[in-house]
Amino acid sequence: MAADLAVLGLGDLGLPAAQAATAADIRTVGFTPDPRAAAQLNAGRPPSGGTLAAAELRRMLARGFTATSDPAALARVRTALVCSNERNAGGAITVEDAARALAPRLRPRTLVVLESTCSPGTTRDVLRPLLERGSGLRAGRDFHLAYAPGRPGPVSRAPRVIGGLTPACTEAAAAFYGRLTGNANKVVRARGVAEAEAAQMLLTNARHVTTALVNETAVLCHDLGIDLWDVLRCAESGPWPPRPAPRPGPGPGPCPCPDTGPDTGTTGPGPGPGASAGGGHHAGPVDDPGERLRLVRLAREINAHMPRYVTRRAAALLNEHGKSARGARVLLLGLTGRPDRPGQEGSPAREIAESLLQLGADLGYHDPFVPSWRVSGRPVPRADAVHEAAAAADLTLLLQPHSVYDLQGLAAKAQLLLDTQGATPAGAAHRL
Repeated sequence: MAADLAVLGLGDLGLPAAQAATAADIRTVGFTPDPRAAAQLNAGRPPSGGTLAAAELRRMLARGFTATSDPAALARVRTALVCSNERNAGGAITVEDAARALAPRLRPRTLVVLESTCSPGTTRDVLRPLLERGSGLRAGRDFHLAYAPGRPGPVSRAPRVIGGLTPACTEAAAAFYGRLTGNANKVVRARGVAEAEAAQMLLTNARHVTTALVNETAVLCHDLGIDLWDVLRCAESGPWPPRPAPRPGPGPGPCPCPDTGPDTGTTGPGPGPGASAGGGHHAGPVDDPGERLRLVRLAREINAHMPRYVTRRAAALLNEHGKSARGARVLLLGLTGRPDRPGQEGSPAREIAESLLQLGADLGYHDPFVPSWRVSGRPVPRADAVHEAAAAADLTLLLQPHSVYDLQGLAAKAQLLLDTQGATPAGAAHRL
């Protein structure tokens, strides 16, 4: 049976888009240039570093979703989503490769939407000419072309921003996303593709800038002996947006799925765990074409420094309690990029672990979503009993507060607990 929708690129943008489409009873085929990635998905095995659980993939397959590496499947669809994201190597695709696969099979009146984090101008200056040259069709006249900020999580809960090459392109995209979300009112129309791309850039960069401000404040408060968490509590009572205030962590954290609403989470470790202010794709800051956003570059530098700061704090805590980092038993809790979700994209755990290994620490870890883990080519032992492991460790580092963790119990059992997320009860652990 021919599909109505093709999702090109099955990384951490494409798979959630395909999931939302199948849930909306849209016949969907997913395209990846990697035959092995397609076979694994069809066998019910999601990418190990992604955000889709195996049970979710099985439900998609039961509803008719299929993955393929054969571009011939693209010839029969009415809508094509180009989900460009290069972090999940197996199912990822670049804008250029997606355009070259789609263009020879593009039919008149097809809707093509780019879902990505990209700098303004990508849809018009990169995707459009490749599609036109490869198809002989003209965007805006023979087929519809639009841009929508990528959503790494469930698509149906929040309004979708869309911008078309022409007003007719915008309306075609609005009709599709109305069907996808089940609510035509959940569509925000931008003036054009460049405005939609710039809106994505602004939201993503605002998250990184706000996170950098809170992270710098956390370091300053620690150095001055100020209670950061009381500062945040007081700040939330005033007019300063957002509410709740972003929380410090060892870095910016992946961008939350905007369907949870703007600015409702916490910043996460490193480029790491947790949600934070802003919206859009959980990637790093988005550069403008001329890299003129100086504030964004500075925010990137500040946030990128946080994993090293966490390592220094960990070593200092050990030293304060008469222990050296060399030979210390350190337990890392929570390795994934989001609480209660698989996928390590954006997590600071690896960088922190590498730094601790360089100091001579003896590492262990626990994460319900990570059955095995290697750092610098060596396996890291996985703890089976979390409380017992925390009691045996010289230091426990909480990087991601999964709901399975009894934080109060952990705080009571651990010899030393450094909470990078501020998730433990007040006074129960050391915090950033």
